Amino acid sequence: MIEVTNLHKSFNGVEVLKGISTTFEKGKTNLIIGQSGSGKTVFIKCLLGLFNYEEGSIAYDGKIFSNLTEDQKRDLRAEIGMVFQGSALFDSMTIEENVMFPLRMFTKQSKSEMQDRVDFVLKRVNLENAHKKMPSEASGGMQKRVAIARAIVNKPKYLFCDEPNSGLDPKTAIVIDNLIQEITDEYQIITVINSHDMNSVMEIGEKIVFLKDGYKAWEGSKDTIFKTDNQVVTDFVYSSELMKKVRQMYIEEKS
Repeated sequence: MIEVTNLHKSFNGVEVLKGISTTFEKGKTNLIIGQSGSGKTVFIKCLLGLFNYEEGSIAYDGKIFSNLTEDQKRDLRAEIGMVFQGSALFDSMTIEENVMFPLRMFTKQSKSEMQDRVDFVLKRVNLENAHKKMPSEASGGMQKRVAIARAIVNKPKYLFCDEPNSGLDPKTAIVIDNLIQEITDEYQIITVINSHDMNSVMEIGEKIVFLKDGYKAWEGSKDTIFKTDNQVVTDFVYSSELMKKVRQMYIEEKS
């Protein structure tokens, strides 16, 4: 479990995160949502240890991050997989080399052991014949799957995804959502997803944390988000006519 307690973060005297407390559980897809400027990106960068914070704590399975030594922090980072918004693949490396990169960085495995693991995760994301392709030869959806394969190649305990559906068409976005949820459940990873995509919320939002102006304004699940009377949440969720229709269909289905 990741436990966040009373987290505060400021830049140049301006408070961006204002006392956020929440938990993220193993085997669940945990989504952080909210409007632009709500603090989502800063929050996830604090979780990753990329930003220091002034007050509060973040504990990974009982280990408070700020109390760890540099060696312990490095060991923890080796247990974290990351899917970046733009996939962040190395253009000069093949897909196979991109996926192998974390193994070269964090393990002392033999070449054959690394190759076996790369073969396994590429097959897991349905890219078993893409080893020698360059990222430029892959579609946006393929690049996201490569990024997921790279994120899980080192068997992480924790998986972070920053806007994993950014730039994808709706059909491909659903494929990526389902793949992330399957992997989370299959390997019992603690998965945290930074998203503004309501389709993702409806598809895989087992735990949802809604941020508003640096505060945690609401938390719940995809089943309870349609029932809440929290005005800031309903304003965000039903900002389009399509979502209003979806809400009505949901209410009718559950009644």
